[in-house]
Order: sequence, then C-alpha cells, then structure tokens
Amino acid sequence: MLIRDVRLLAGVFLLCLGACANTPQTRSLLDSSPGDLPRHTELTEVPYFAQEAFQCGPASLAMSLNAAGIEVTPETLKPELYLPDRHGSLQVEMLAATRRHGATAYQLAPELNDMLREIAAGTPVIVLQNLALSWYPVWHYAVVVGYDLDRAEIILRSGLERRQILPMTTFEYTWARSNCWAMVALPPGKIPETAEETSFIAAVSALEKISDPERVQSTYLAALNRWPGNLSAQIGVGNTAYRLNNLAQAEAAFRQAAQDHPDSVAAFNNLAQILSDQTRYEEAMEAARRAVSLGGPLLQTAQETLADIESRMKR
Repeated sequence: MLIRDVRLLAGVFLLCLGACANTPQTRSLLDSSPGDLPRHTELTEVPYFAQEAFQCGPASLAMSLNAAGIEVTPETLKPELYLPDRHGSLQVEMLAATRRHGATAYQLAPELNDMLREIAAGTPVIVLQNLALSWYPVWHYAVVVGYDLDRAEIILRSGLERRQILPMTTFEYTWARSNCWAMVALPPGKIPETAEETSFIAAVSALEKISDPERVQSTYLAALNRWPGNLSAQIGVGNTAYRLNNLAQAEAAFRQAAQDHPDSVAAFNNLAQILSDQTRYEEAMEAARRAVSLGGPLLQTAQETLADIESRMKR
C-alpha cells in the first residue's frame, strides 16, 4: 500500500518520530512492564511475503494466515482485498477475508500491552500504521512478529523488509494514527491470549455464518473451556452439531444451555426442535411451551416452533 512518490518523505519522517512523538503506552509499558510478560520474543517462523506497492493488505494477511496453518498467497487474496480506487484494503475487508479462509478474525483492544502478549503467546499481529502525516496519510499494513523490552524495539514483517526493527516509540506513533488498530488470524480451536469474552464469541459467530461447522465448533468448545457456561458458545456448539447431523451432541448442548440459563428462549426453542426431529414430541412440546412462556424478542420464533411440533404430532 506504500505510495511510491512519498516513500522518501515517510522514511525521513519516521527517523524523527522517536524524539517528538507522544507515546504514552510505550512509556507506561517500559516504566512498569508486567512481570509475566517475557522481555523479548520473536516469531522467527512466520513466513514473509514482500509487499508490492499498494499490496500490503494481501501480503500481511497471507503471512498471518500461513502462520495459522492456512496456505494462501498474496496473489490469491488480492481480488478479495484490494480496492483500486482507495489504493489499498479496508480493515473490514481484512477481517472478512480472514473468515472466508476459515480462520477466526479477532480485532484486538487498542493496547500495546495486549499486542505484545499475543506475540508472546505465539500469534503474529497485523497492524495498520500511518507512515507519514495526519494531513497526508500513507496507510500501511504490517505484521508484528517480535519485540524487545530491553531495547524498546518492535520487530515487523513490513514492505520490502523481512525483519524491520523500529523503536517502540516510533511504532506507537505510526500505529496510534489508526487508533491502534490490530487484528489476529487464528486457526480452529485457538483463542487469543487477550480475548474479551463477548467480543471473541461475536467473532466466532461471524465465522460460523460462512465456515465449516466442524472448524467453528472446535473454537466454540475452546471458548467454553475458557468461559464455562457462556450461553452464546453453548448455542453455537449445539447449532454446529446440528449442522453436522450429530443430534445427540446438539441435544446435550441445548439441554445444558437451558439448565444453565433457564430464562433463555433460544436454549429451550432449539432443544424443542432437536427433540422434535427425533420424534420425541412430548418432550419437545414441554420445551417449546417453556420457550413461548418466556416471551421476549424471540417469541414469534418460539411460537412457530411450537406450532410445527403440534402439526407433526397430528400427522
């Protein structure tokens, strides 16, 4: 995504940022770095793809997906990501393309500490930087693969550099202009070290809409292992089991959800549907009536499920 005619300007500007930048996250981290955060980490096995002009989005995502075990090239990703009129890729397209290739796309909190924790946990992080000025931005995606707290440095796969080393202050300044936007691409069953429960479940739900159910189910199960009793994850396990035609697992998931969340219309409605599909109509009616009695925004769906069960029983 680099604009050729301002590369020199951007490069010169970067050299002076360390001295003049307002970098509160770097200062805070270096002044009192968490004791459980390694002082130095570098993910040397992350592959490298040189980034041609305007192609930093496809190259960065290809590096992250390959690191997650998903083989893809920047050339494959280019039609999905590159917007000619913008000379680059939008963040929303980076997230969507990640899901299309079967990985969980998770946007990190805008915290330097969180980014370093992901690196320490073995996950490369895609970041969006502005390499020039606020009034003349040069937007650029790169992949953070390491850091050194003793040297106050960040290590990236960036542009034509396989191993670019930036002062942490310089990096934060360029990163802050994107509101510290960062994302990770995760293989099935893996959860970010810094994942927030609601945000991560939402990311998996987005993946569920377009991906293989078995792949998504392993991630829901991992989420339940970290956050036991999460209703959305329980429903997700049941729904993916249903798509895989594993009615026993689906029933177990929905029954557990109904037990843990007795006010959940979705849990009782889905349990009723699974029981009905197994011609266990009396049990299904009981669950469906419970769903209807709870009311709320899903009332119409619950009523339709109940009516369907009643119709089946008359056949």
